[in-house]
Amino acid sequence: QVQLVESGGGLVQPGGSLRLSCAASRSFINIALMGWYRQAPGKQRELVALMTGDSSTKYGDSVKGRFTISRDNAKNTVYLQMNSLKPEDTAVYYCHFYLLGGNAYWGQGTQVTVSS
Repeated sequence: QVQLVESGGGLVQPGGSLRLSCAASRSFINIALMGWYRQAPGKQRELVALMTGDSSTKYGDSVKGRFTISRDNAKNTVYLQMNSLKPEDTAVYYCHFYLLGGNAYWGQGTQVTVSS
């Protein structure tokens, strides 16, 4: 069992930055994938960024070059640095872990609103 707690969301103006954090209740051992997804009102949940256990990364096309996923193993925390934010980035952002063995866990989500 893994508990994931996101933080760092909020209201930001277009062009601004935010950093989301996802604190896990255990170490990253046996975690195959960790990442961020988002869901805007009326839309399907979509991939934002993924990181494998060996720190390879993958990004959704709409965020490439603007968002960066990173991890701090000592703090059991995954981050999403979001720069050059656009109104279309407005969504609830969810942290997701997929463990070796097949179990998957979601955080409760954190709201990001980009508006002037």
